Amino acid sequence: MSKEDAAKALEKELEKSRLAQETKNERQVWYFLGYFLFGIHIIAFVMIYAVRHAK
Repeated sequence: MSKEDAAKALEKELEKSRLAQETKNERQVWYFLGYFLFGIHIIAFVMIYAVRHAK
């Protein structure tokens, strides 16, 4: 009986750590997407400025 309890506790702990890691990974994906989109806009504004001020 105690072996089963230990196995269930270990399984629960592993599930908690997996969920924490998944949350961390998801946050990193959103940060990457945000920085990527921000960078694309900066590049676009620089290119618009360069085209409008070309001689």
